[in-house]
Amino acid sequence: MLLLLAFTPSGFTQSGTRFSHTIQTDAAPARIWQLWADVPGWPAWDSGLREARLDGPFAAGAKGRLRPDRGPAARFVITALDPGRSYTFRSAIPFGGLYVKRTLSVQNGQTVFTHEVWFTGPLKGLFGRSLGARYQDLLPAVMHQLDQLARR
Repeated sequence: MLLLLAFTPSGFTQSGTRFSHTIQTDAAPARIWQLWADVPGWPAWDSGLREARLDGPFAAGAKGRLRPDRGPAARFVITALDPGRSYTFRSAIPFGGLYVKRTLSVQNGQTVFTHEVWFTGPLKGLFGRSLGARYQDLLPAVMHQLDQLARR
């Protein structure tokens, strides 16, 4: 199955099973990273979460738990980590996974950060349709809130 991504002027990218949003900010990259690495603090900038916790240090292989504002709590594992640059975590969904990847870079003196969400497995299309609109609505606001906190 070939997935085509549509790029829009707002910085939002989407397909049926993959969503992302990118923004630029004057906030220091280290401050963005600090907020990302503070898992219990995620609900302060992610309106889709009521609670988040990590069992151990912020590192590849670390496991945690998310309690969204809607639906049941979910366990997650950090599957990849490039300190100060990116990390990915995975939550199980029936017959697949829900992945979140956050990346950070500096381009032309501006901090650029991206938040990607994608689904895998044979039911990824179903989850993309059922949860995708919510991610489309939440991602820009979540990233704006993170940017505001990072600038303080």
